[in-house]
Amino acid sequence: MPAATDIPEGLLFLPQPQVPAMATEFTPWVSLAGGLLIGAASVLLMLFHGRILGATGILSGVLFPSGAQDWAWRVMIILGMVSAPVVFLLFSGQFPDIRSVVTVPWQIAGGFLVGVGVTVGSGCTSGHGVCGMARLSPRSIAATLTFMLATAITVYIMRHVAGG
Repeated sequence: MPAATDIPEGLLFLPQPQVPAMATEFTPWVSLAGGLLIGAASVLLMLFHGRILGATGILSGVLFPSGAQDWAWRVMIILGMVSAPVVFLLFSGQFPDIRSVVTVPWQIAGGFLVGVGVTVGSGCTSGHGVCGMARLSPRSIAATLTFMLATAITVYIMRHVAGG
């Protein structure tokens, strides 16, 4: 497997940190805990506000609010999402070690493409994959299958064709 420093420098590529390219970890307990928290948040939001926990829709409502009361709960959810590293610090005494072999320009381009995708797909992975699947929504099932297929193809290309 080539090291991250083997990626060429140039257009949209910056010098890379000394981390393995495409490093992944198997973290079943952390993943289970995260899934339980997302599921609990989804159920509580539906129970108390009658709303679907779709992160993109929540962020859109913060940026373009329809009213003060609607805006407040959305801001609280966004703050909860971005405060996770601080909670990690409180429990572990250190910030989480987050590294990326992807440069900032590529991350921005990826974010733009995700924005286009959630607009075209009428929702994101949390709205379709968590809430929509739980409601057995045919549109969400189709969207989630599309997400998963696109993910599998991307991983295959990046690991086996592009040589990552």
